[in-house]
Amino acid sequence: MADEHAEQDSEHRELVIVTGMSGAGRSTVANALEDLDWYVVDNIPPQMLRPLVDLAGHAGSSLPRIAAVVDVRGRGFFSDLQEMIQSLRGGGAQVRVLFLDATDAALVRRFESVRRPHPLQATGTILDGIMAERERVRELRESADIIIDTSDLNIHQLAMEINQVFAEADSADIQLTVMSFGFKYGLPADADLVADARFLPNPFWQPELRALSGLDAPVREFVFAQPGSIEFVDGYAKALRPVLAGYRRENKRHATIAIGCTGGKHRSVAIAEALAARFRDAPGVAVAVKHRDLGRE
Repeated sequence: MADEHAEQDSEHRELVIVTGMSGAGRSTVANALEDLDWYVVDNIPPQMLRPLVDLAGHAGSSLPRIAAVVDVRGRGFFSDLQEMIQSLRGGGAQVRVLFLDATDAALVRRFESVRRPHPLQATGTILDGIMAERERVRELRESADIIIDTSDLNIHQLAMEINQVFAEADSADIQLTVMSFGFKYGLPADADLVADARFLPNPFWQPELRALSGLDAPVREFVFAQPGSIEFVDGYAKALRPVLAGYRRENKRHATIAIGCTGGKHRSVAIAEALAARFRDAPGVAVAVKHRDLGRE
C-alpha cells in the first residue's frame, strides 16, 4: 500500500529537464533553481530519470520539484532522452523541458574564455563541436517547452529570467511573455510566434519622436493613430486565444510572442504593451512584457 501511494505521489512530482547547448548556461540555471528551492541533479543519464521521480515519490512533500540537468556529457546515453521524456509523461509525471541556446559566436567566445574544449570537438575545433551538438539536440530543441536564448545575457540576467519563469508564486496555467525586438538585431531564438509591426509608419522619422520610445505617450498616440494599428492588436489578440488554449491542452505552460519593428524602439514596443494589456485579465494567464532591444542604438 505504501508503495502504491509513493507511485501515485511520484506522478505528481514536477520535473524540469534542463538541457541545451554546452556553454549556454546550464550551471547558472541549476544554481538559480536551487535558490528557488528546487532539488537539482546535475549530469544525470536519461535512464536515471524514472528512478529519480520514483524516489521523489517516496520522499513525499520534501521533494515536490525536481530539476535534472541532462546533456551531451551523458555521451551515448543522451540519445535516449526523448524516449524517456515520453515514457515519463505517459506515466502521468509532470515533465517540462527547458532548452538553453546561444549563437555560435557566443558559445565559441565562452569556451575560449574558460580555455576548455567543447565536449564533442574531439580533434576538431570548438565550432566543429558546436555544430555536432546542434545536430544531436535539434529534435529536442523543436519539442522543448521553454527555450531561452542566453547569447546576450550575463549570469545575473539569466538567473533573473529563471526566477521570472519558475518562481513558485506563478501559479497560472500559462506564462505569456510578449516581447518587442528589432529586426536589424536578428529574430529572437526563443520566440514561439513572431509578428511584424513594420507595416506602420516609423516614428523614427518624426524628429520630435525619435529620441522617445514606445513607452512614451506621444509615440503610442502616433502609432495608434495610424490606420490598421488598433485592428491589428485586436485581431492578433483574438487569433492568439485559441493558440493559448491549445498550448494549455498540450501542457505547454510558457509561450513567447514576439513583435518586431526595425530597431525595436517605437512601434514594436507600443504594440507589445497594448497586446499584453489584452491578456492581463484573461483567466489562467500570467503576462510579462520584455523589450529586448530597447536602449540599443
